[in-house]
Amino acid sequence: MNRISNSDFPSGYNSQQVNLVDLIGQIWKGKKIVAAFIIAAIVLAVVYLSVAKEKWTSTSIINRPDVGQINNYSNAMNILYGDAAPSLVNIQQDFIDRFNAAFSALAETLDNQNEPEKLTIESAVKGQTLPLKVSYTGPSPEIVQRKLSEFIQKTDEQVANELRADLTMNIRAKSDELTKAVTRQETIAKEQKTQKMAQINQALTVASQSNVKEPKAQQVDQVTQDTMFMLGSDALNSMMKNEASRPLAFSDEYYSLRQNLLAVSALTIDKAEIHSYRYVMKPNLPFRRDSPKKSIVLVIAVFLGLMAGSGWVLARNAVNNINHKR
Repeated sequence: MNRISNSDFPSGYNSQQVNLVDLIGQIWKGKKIVAAFIIAAIVLAVVYLSVAKEKWTSTSIINRPDVGQINNYSNAMNILYGDAAPSLVNIQQDFIDRFNAAFSALAETLDNQNEPEKLTIESAVKGQTLPLKVSYTGPSPEIVQRKLSEFIQKTDEQVANELRADLTMNIRAKSDELTKAVTRQETIAKEQKTQKMAQINQALTVASQSNVKEPKAQQVDQVTQDTMFMLGSDALNSMMKNEASRPLAFSDEYYSLRQNLLAVSALTIDKAEIHSYRYVMKPNLPFRRDSPKKSIVLVIAVFLGLMAGSGWVLARNAVNNINHKR
């Protein structure tokens, strides 16, 4: 094989330029071998593409639930806590925060399986907490779209069940509190009635013993507990009968408590429609797979085939030159 020497080039060429041209010339002469390596690399790439697992990703964007989605829950909170109830905005934020936490926990669980599944949730806009972007990666477009929808629905149902359970517990606690308050008011009213009847009975006893049948007091409003006997036994007997048949006297607070208790007791949460999110964009059907990328794999195959073929040609020529010198 003829080797290109420095004398074959003009004096302006340095040795590095000569060596580079020499290498290119050797590769060009062995172009058939280089082409064979490239073809072999392409064939291997095609085989890889045919057996490699495809990865597709479906994405969805969600935000805080609408007012209508939390209306039942909000009304229940207003009945339970009145002016102290959380605002709609706070409820909406609490719901999406619960969804975020539950979805993140689900993603962690899927990632720790024997065959991990990639489920992610993150901010859709950099620097902002909402809206949220959720995505799922799997083997086909249809599967990832369906499974992402199922994971979102599953998380929403889990959060809704937790919220219903919390609200049911709060309703039970509030009902017990109001029941005790109503019972306390009734007990007080009964004690007041008993005490008043005891006072009238005591006054009647004194009036009978003092033989006071007719009223002796000039003005009724001046009569005290100690001087009540001066109303006379006839009047006191009438007062005793009237007080015995008279219903219990309650304050406005008692009726307010009763009203609140009835409202709380009427709350039904088990079948209430509660959602912890709303769709900004439903899970999409991906049209481009994540991997393997056909064009990138083929480009890499061509490059590797070129490098391997060139290396083979240069190594072979180097061995031949060494043998020729010997």
